[in-house]
Amino acid sequence: MSAGKAVIGQSGGPTAVINRSLVGFIKEAVNHDFDEILGAKHGLAGMLGEDFVDLSNLSESQLYGIGKTPAAALGSVRQKPTDSDIEKLISIFEKQNIRNFFYIGGNDSAETANLVSEGAKNIGYEMKAFHIPKTIDNDLRETDHCPGYGSAARFVAHAFQGDDADNRSLGGIKINVLMGRHAGWLTAASTLGKSAEEDGPHLVYVPEKTFNIDTFLKEVKEVYDALGRCVIAISEGVHNEDGEYFLQTYANQTGSGLAGKTDSHGNIQLSGSGALGDTLTNIVSEYIEGARVRADTFGYLQRSFIADISQVDAEEAERVGQHAVIASKELDSGSVILKRQFSEKYHCDVEVVDLHKVAKHTKDMPEEFLDNTKPYVTNDFFEYAMPLTGGIEPKTQIFV
Repeated sequence: MSAGKAVIGQSGGPTAVINRSLVGFIKEAVNHDFDEILGAKHGLAGMLGEDFVDLSNLSESQLYGIGKTPAAALGSVRQKPTDSDIEKLISIFEKQNIRNFFYIGGNDSAETANLVSEGAKNIGYEMKAFHIPKTIDNDLRETDHCPGYGSAARFVAHAFQGDDADNRSLGGIKINVLMGRHAGWLTAASTLGKSAEEDGPHLVYVPEKTFNIDTFLKEVKEVYDALGRCVIAISEGVHNEDGEYFLQTYANQTGSGLAGKTDSHGNIQLSGSGALGDTLTNIVSEYIEGARVRADTFGYLQRSFIADISQVDAEEAERVGQHAVIASKELDSGSVILKRQFSEKYHCDVEVVDLHKVAKHTKDMPEEFLDNTKPYVTNDFFEYAMPLTGGIEPKTQIFV
């Protein structure tokens, strides 16, 4: 039996380097014995609609251009396959002789790959299924970190350097809301550009710790009273002790209707609006009379900012795409991971783990990365995250 065709899709939130994984896959796939290499437009949706593009004969210049392009070149999607979707998908694969399924994405995408793999087994269709990691949230299990995170972390760190200088100039309280539904990896990256203790962010709030609005207000006032200013980094997914997002809690208490919609994977929409920042601005303004309070929601800009890409991140993104093809020569399924080697110079090996170990679930920041005395991170986090960014540019001299 021939190796059959290979199909690859991109899913979930794009990143600045997701296409490097696509390029790594294509470069390795053309040397494999696949009958044809297909790209599915908009991931699962394109597969179900048989909306494919031939990736078998792209030129070096085309691959270079794709690799330099942020966000999903094939188009992305947020769609969890139903049982009927799986049946239809396997029927299409059988008709097209597609026996190799590759999916670039986060934990929901890993779940999709696992569902497709298990569905094919149940139907009795012989095929291979591999998940290629991608997410700026950095919350996939098993892997040391996720391609996409290093570039987003670099952008966030540099953005906070500039925002802190802005805040120094005028004083007041600045609240910056960052992506992070379940984990605070990206919010923690706001600290990576600091060169002195008095630099912002001064307070960092992540989903790994319970968020209490009264405690938050006291901590903000304490910093503001001491410095005349306060820069805050806060994850969109901060929640109370019952796991209810702050926006949900506030909406329930005030009847404001701020609670978000949900996607097909059951995730509440938290990004894409300034609701959390605006709400906290109003609350802080009432609590600290006369303070200049402002807020920004970094939102989708964090995902695909092309001008500040980490080269470490880009190179690793390509490697995981390449390794998925290599692994498919010997294995039937799996999720590609990065495994850090503890040596003098930063380096990660590339390995494969079972799909079910990565599918759906998320990974929190470990306790040793979070300060247990205040809302902040530890030096262990700096040592972990800094190599992934490729280094953060130092701040320029200021007089205030």
